[in-house]
Amino acid sequence: MSNSLLKLDQVEAYIQKFHILQGVSFDVKRGGVTVLLGRNGAGKTTTLRTIMGLNQVSKGTITYNDENIGNLPTHQIANKGIGYVPEDQGIFSDLTVGENMRVAMKKEDEGTTKRMEWVLELFPDLKKFWKKPGGALSGGQKQMLAIARAYVNENELLLIDEPSKGLAPIIVDKVTESIEQMKEDTTILLVEQNFMMASKIGNQFFIIDDGKTVHEGQMEELKQDKLLMKKYLGIA
Repeated sequence: MSNSLLKLDQVEAYIQKFHILQGVSFDVKRGGVTVLLGRNGAGKTTTLRTIMGLNQVSKGTITYNDENIGNLPTHQIANKGIGYVPEDQGIFSDLTVGENMRVAMKKEDEGTTKRMEWVLELFPDLKKFWKKPGGALSGGQKQMLAIARAYVNENELLLIDEPSKGLAPIIVDKVTESIEQMKEDTTILLVEQNFMMASKIGNQFFIIDDGKTVHEGQMEELKQDKLLMKKYLGIA
């Protein structure tokens, strides 16, 4: 088995007639957190949606565990062990927290039960509001629920899109801490605009600009490269 878990090679994708991804290539190694960086509109969310089969690959290949998954139906991709936390969280507002968790479970076995117990310790608010409708939760609690739903299954890879978006700094710290703990046993591909958060938990990074991969490296190197950060991320 190679050390590469997920590989994108010159992936192109359209949304309607708009050519959003114009050559995205990167390699997610097993273990740790790989961060996709770039300005708003660069194509990061579209990249995650394309991996999950929600957008069609028009060119290039997406390989997961040495198998081409480009353009497979989304449920088949999920069943191969990829969890997805979308930018809009994707929780069911009318269902309770407990029902949201149960709906997300692929199976109810010992492993799932252990992960459920672990994630409820990590996010005690979810246990506290177990019978409360998802729509009644705060923004931070909804984000915790979205992450918990993806983690409860035996996923080898988690795709997490903008987990800090719109959250208060204290909640961002909690979400950061949770992802740091999850990366101990799950590989994570993270899209995140909050550079402080991304640089704290990321191991390697790829920068997307205008739908193409333009730079890659170790997060420690990027933190020292002020010119690169200014050019592609607008961070002075």
